[in-house]
Amino acid sequence: MGIGPRGFELIDLVARWIHVIAAIMWVGNSMLFNWMDRTLVKPAPGDTTGTIGTTWLLHSGAFYHVEKTALGGRGLPSPLHWFKWQAYTTWLSGAMLLVAVYWVGGRAAMEDSGVARLTHGQAVALGMFIVFGGVAVYELVQRAIAPRAPRVAEVLLGLGFVAMVIVATRMLNGRAAFLHIGAMLASIMAGNVAMTIVPSQRELVKSVNSSGSADPVISARAKRVSIHNNYFTFPVIVLMVSGHFPSLYAGRAPWASLLVLVIAGAAVRHVLNTRFSFAAWRVVLGAVLVAATVALYVLMTLPARVVGAAVGAPGEEGLPAVVTFAEARRVIDRRCAACHSMTPSDLSFGAAPAGVMFDTPEQIASHLGRIRERAVVTRTMPLVNKTNMTERERLLIGRWIEQGGKTAP
Repeated sequence: MGIGPRGFELIDLVARWIHVIAAIMWVGNSMLFNWMDRTLVKPAPGDTTGTIGTTWLLHSGAFYHVEKTALGGRGLPSPLHWFKWQAYTTWLSGAMLLVAVYWVGGRAAMEDSGVARLTHGQAVALGMFIVFGGVAVYELVQRAIAPRAPRVAEVLLGLGFVAMVIVATRMLNGRAAFLHIGAMLASIMAGNVAMTIVPSQRELVKSVNSSGSADPVISARAKRVSIHNNYFTFPVIVLMVSGHFPSLYAGRAPWASLLVLVIAGAAVRHVLNTRFSFAAWRVVLGAVLVAATVALYVLMTLPARVVGAAVGAPGEEGLPAVVTFAEARRVIDRRCAACHSMTPSDLSFGAAPAGVMFDTPEQIASHLGRIRERAVVTRTMPLVNKTNMTERERLLIGRWIEQGGKTAP
């Protein structure tokens, strides 16, 4: 007896709930510690306590005094709080979501015959390569090249990332491509915690126990990848929610939209990181936000016209000059109602995904804008075109909506 659609739906719910909570905790910790590093007040000259800096915080009705120190012969304090389980829980629950939603559960499609002719197994293999191959390349460059030539490492990682984005968006369903690139970055972040930060901290503890002081080389290694994680945070968050915006991943250049999101997220994070020593940070932050918004608007609106909507336009040969509701409804019943119905024949996503149903003329009329956007403009519905909607049917629906989408005779 298999898990079944409802079982995978339950796994999706529980894993997503845990994933969001753990991610909030992980990201919050990252933001807080990086903020504290940039607000530390350095000790007075001649201080021999090993203090690196201190800061005062006001929260929840109380004052908090935070001291960053190299311990300086004071021995290891107890208890010592580690920050790692938030990262591990975020990654493990995210991996469960990938399996339940894309790889095994079938709750979302990875392949798209309009992009590349892959079987589901081939698409899953490519998704695994993107996630784990990206981690392997990052670790190889960080360990073999970055210590000696950090700038070369940055260029190589940038080029490798662009290549991975192009492969993903040209081989997978757009929504799956965005999500898997986000999962790759998140896996790199979790890998940094598991394979560099935590092991470095264990070495740091041994260093303090053996010599009474922390090894600065060990600390620097952990801090370097921690900063990487800080810059990845905003891009990962936006890629994880990008599935709600088909104009991003189903546009004419989804790879460009993805790169704009990642670059903008990292740029905003950089401005916020440097604002304590950069007087014009507000102006630069505003410029970054405006530039990213304009670029995304241009990319999202590139395909925003109904091909062949007007009578006589190319591709309209054989279509009636006036499309009746009966003709449009035959297409909707055949291609859309398999899922979007109170009694769907396709139970892959349960009854009526997103609560959208096309059982009555009134229900169809209430979703004209959505039908046009998803079936005619972005062509993201039917999902991976699993009901084989033809180009002529899309144009017919588009013409009917352009002519008013009337349901009465």
